[in-house]
Amino acid sequence: MRVGIVGGGINGLCAAWQLSLSGCDVTLFERGVLLAETSSASSKLLHGGLRYIENLELRLVREALQERGWWLEHVPAHTSRLEICLPVYRQGRRPAWQLKLGLMMYDRLAGSFGIGRHRSVLKEALKSSFPLLKHEGLSGAYLFYDGQMNEQKLGQWVIGQARAAGARLIEQCPVSRVGVDGVIEHANGCDQFDLVVNVAGPWVCELNQVSGVNSHHQLDHVRGSHIVLGREVDRGYLLEVPGERRVFFVLPYDGQTLIGTTEVRQDLHDRVHCSCEERAYLLAAYNHYFSSPAGESDIVDEFAGLRPLISSANDPGRATREYAIERCGQLVSVFGGKWTTARALAKKIVREVNHGVH
Repeated sequence: MRVGIVGGGINGLCAAWQLSLSGCDVTLFERGVLLAETSSASSKLLHGGLRYIENLELRLVREALQERGWWLEHVPAHTSRLEICLPVYRQGRRPAWQLKLGLMMYDRLAGSFGIGRHRSVLKEALKSSFPLLKHEGLSGAYLFYDGQMNEQKLGQWVIGQARAAGARLIEQCPVSRVGVDGVIEHANGCDQFDLVVNVAGPWVCELNQVSGVNSHHQLDHVRGSHIVLGREVDRGYLLEVPGERRVFFVLPYDGQTLIGTTEVRQDLHDRVHCSCEERAYLLAAYNHYFSSPAGESDIVDEFAGLRPLISSANDPGRATREYAIERCGQLVSVFGGKWTTARALAKKIVREVNHGVH
């Protein structure tokens, strides 16, 4: 079966890899450079999504935890286990019992794919265990584990797997139309496929619309920005934004400190960048918790990505992180998707393709 894929982000590349392994003849079209858009601007985590438990997205969390384990086991050169501190402050929006319950569920959902159970830190050990944190109001803390990746190197590994399996990956080739008849019109001409997979990330709905294809799902385009400080941090931290229920990460990365992320709706065609307001927001959140304050001069890098979230809530922070697969004739469209679950999503696409054959 000849399959054409539109979109060279991590979900498209994993789809190309898995479809090629299943025996399909795969050609992928990317309008620019592989992995250069949304997939290059994540928080560098391979995680189940502890905060998704609050939204009761238990299926997604379980799948992501299983996939986290797969990446860590099979690509250890570009992934690692990361210890993360979840401190409990008296003024926090979530009481200690709620955090404890969430962590217990996180461990349980991981099952045999767990990489270390959470544990409590004794109150008398808080100051010695977390010397970088401000201790006023600190009443306790938990430690748990997630995965971290070298995003660029892991992405190149996936590209290598896709090519080794036989997929053709074509860069600098924008697609102008996809059809329910299996046609892809692109910068180099027009090709006919047995099946087309539109996995263009934030642009999936727009491509369907200009192609005259109606989609049952719609996307919110949410910008997530990060800043990088030129200093080291001893472990990861998952923290509440002061005065909000939103959480953010402070993470060690390549000898520096990665802080993020924000959630700001924006138009699909606006420039994706970390705004001055987001930079100040992340700095203020960091400085609320850490005893050595950071300023603008400490920021050595910043980046932002446009995340395709399925429209489900007025507040982007409450929007579902689930993904969806929709089929119309010989066109399969993918809505949403995360780095951690890209391989699992690709396997579902393979099942959809095989179902269509039979």
